[in-house]
Amino acid sequence: MSVRIVTDSTSDLTEETAKTLGITVVPLNVHFGTEVRLDGVDLKATDFYQLLPTANPLPTTSQPSVGAFLETYKPLLESGEEIVSIHVSSKASGTYNSAIQAQQELDSSAPLVVIDTYMVSIGLGLVAKQAAKTANAGGSIEQVTESVKQAMKRVHFFGLLDTLEYLVKGGRIGKAAGFIGSLLNLKPLLTMRDGEVAPLERARSRSKGISRMVELASQLAPIEDLGVLYSTTPDEANALAERLSAFTTSQVSVGQIGPVVGTHVGPGALAVGLLQSENH
Repeated sequence: MSVRIVTDSTSDLTEETAKTLGITVVPLNVHFGTEVRLDGVDLKATDFYQLLPTANPLPTTSQPSVGAFLETYKPLLESGEEIVSIHVSSKASGTYNSAIQAQQELDSSAPLVVIDTYMVSIGLGLVAKQAAKTANAGGSIEQVTESVKQAMKRVHFFGLLDTLEYLVKGGRIGKAAGFIGSLLNLKPLLTMRDGEVAPLERARSRSKGISRMVELASQLAPIEDLGVLYSTTPDEANALAERLSAFTTSQVSVGQIGPVVGTHVGPGALAVGLLQSENH
């Protein structure tokens, strides 16, 4: 009996990565006025960032329904698979809640574990990747669950935003609220702490902010897995990945922040996620 990994679209995994590792991604919803689109399904990141500057009002997001999770879980369980379902922080989204409700509607003996990672975006993506590697190596549902818990202790995430405007309007500012009003031209560096967006520090310029992310990563070496995400600046992300490659023997992945996370971080966002080696 094999274990299937399920995650949600805030993991910002590329389609290729999800397909290669056999990860099922449940999409969140993006609302443009009365129109609802599925993150990464009928709304791709490239189209989203073209729509964003002129969107009035700004788009909003919502978690997948309980039904969407049941539609994902049931066929997998019926085909004899076990499931470890790994999700965005419950403090940032109702997604984990929907997954738990779906689990409660299934037979209580169903081999399904639902996990709140207290992470978002590439941090969540790295945990899901680690789980998939354990599952694909023949790990049991218990071993995969344990690998998730261990990865959660080793994963680090930090992002550089061009503006806090989108986080404020989307209501996801969390503990970073203290940054507002004191920024002027400073660029905020953020992280996830206890499942919430939290301030890390302020950079005097974008280039200093990027250099600081490199420095933070260097302090966490050796690194087992490392990725860079961007919303609208792919060249910058590739250059950053090149600088970060010194701290890991694995290929540094580069991807685009998806529409749901993009709704809250806006254009010009960069993020670094890394999984520290077990022997760090």
